[in-house]
Amino acid sequence: MTDRRGFMRKTLLALGGAALAGCDRISESDTGTRVLESAEAVTRRVQRFLSPSRALAKEYTEADISAVFKPNGSTMPDTPVYQALLRNGFADYRLEVDGLVDRPARLSIDELKALGTRTQITRHDCVEGWSAIGKWTGTPLSALLDHVGAKDGARYVVFHCFDNYEADTPYYESIDLDEARHPQTLLAYALNGASLPVGNGAPLRLRVERQLGYKHAKYLRRIEVVASFADIGEGNGGYWEDNGYEWYAGI
Repeated sequence: MTDRRGFMRKTLLALGGAALAGCDRISESDTGTRVLESAEAVTRRVQRFLSPSRALAKEYTEADISAVFKPNGSTMPDTPVYQALLRNGFADYRLEVDGLVDRPARLSIDELKALGTRTQITRHDCVEGWSAIGKWTGTPLSALLDHVGAKDGARYVVFHCFDNYEADTPYYESIDLDEARHPQTLLAYALNGASLPVGNGAPLRLRVERQLGYKHAKYLRRIEVVASFADIGEGNGGYWEDNGYEWYAGI
């Protein structure tokens, strides 16, 4: 049975890879775009087969923690609201939670901590090719969702951020409710036993350990529970997705 399962996994991975082969050649046409979108769906199904919804990303030991955890993406939001919060040591910070929820909320970091905490040592894999291992402490996103109550019809969680990647384009990301409720999906406020540095997303960032680094939104301002992200940004589920990246970035 083990050999048979291994064969099936290798076959599915090969099929997923074949579906994505030749992306550079086909991505310039409308037909190519539809092919790539189909390929992404195949890749997502393959990943979900190989890594069921409760499967855990590998966790490491204290001895494995990287000496330096390189910041990904932007490292200092220059928006006036963020800068004001930073000057006050984030004392006035409140995470807004709304959308398809029964009990919209505005929560301080201490109020988030009261919902529950988890610490995990995991590896961050960047689409640029580097990785680092860090110890993250935060509130499980599932605990927050339980606190606010997701309504019927809710399918996705959208993360709106303080940083702008363009003059008037705030960074945003999204995951589905299955990934949001995964036990390792955290709203992290600490790295390696200390409050998050600004470069790593202070005061609060997402950790979604089974996906690539660009999904791990930093500088969280607001969480919105939605049925669809079609009317948010350019409708692809995230800033980088609006610029051609895949929405599902499973490792």
